[in-house]
Amino acid sequence: MPDGPQIDTTRTHSARIWNYWLGGKDHYPVDRAAGGQVAEHFPEITDLARGGREFLIRAVTHLAQDAGIRQFLDIGTGMPTANNTHEVAQAVAPESRVVYVDNDPLVLTHARALLVGTEEGATDYIDADLRAPDKIIERAARTLDLDQPVGLMLMGILGHIPDEEVVPVVRRLMDALPSGSYLASYDGSNTSEAYNQAIEVGNEQGDVPYILRSPEEIAKRFEGLELLDPGVVPCPLWRPRPVEVGSNRGMDQYCGVARKP
Repeated sequence: MPDGPQIDTTRTHSARIWNYWLGGKDHYPVDRAAGGQVAEHFPEITDLARGGREFLIRAVTHLAQDAGIRQFLDIGTGMPTANNTHEVAQAVAPESRVVYVDNDPLVLTHARALLVGTEEGATDYIDADLRAPDKIIERAARTLDLDQPVGLMLMGILGHIPDEEVVPVVRRLMDALPSGSYLASYDGSNTSEAYNQAIEVGNEQGDVPYILRSPEEIAKRFEGLELLDPGVVPCPLWRPRPVEVGSNRGMDQYCGVARKP
């Protein structure tokens, strides 16, 4: 293990809270307290957690299977669970290379232990903050060929940074990637009063606030890129599989996938 910050069990972390909502075991009392407050006010949060994971699976499958992407940069990866980015990509193309980025020591410890990819491909793990895009790019270049297209995954993470930083961070990351790269991203939206109130309560409990934004604000991160159909939509509506068609839960999370021209 490289040197880095120690796990602070007195402070919440979004990855551990989402793990709690997904029914995982990798969280502490502070995470359960914050996550439980949100779930009490908005039980549908568990549907949002599952919906985000299902969108990731569909997006990575499309990028690997249909767009021919063989490299992925997953920032804010969260706790390892079923169908992680490298598992989905390498099931399609075993030679796929994946770099995970997070700034929580517990996430990185579990990632290094559990996220083992194929012999043909590669996986790496970077301890870095989303707001340090230059560090991320520099470290990612050790595993990824940044002259070849990359799928940039920003799943539920941009809600943790202020409004004025979202577009600059996304643009800095995408500027470092070549033409033919993709951005896949989702975040919670302010389209439900119950969700708005629940997040407000959760933010009072947590150490890193989460900001809900309008669908129009979420769409701004894709500006300058070529949005794939069906555009920026609730996660369950982005190219659902036949078994997922008709679901009307977990709609307060908007997503999109776009190509860099």
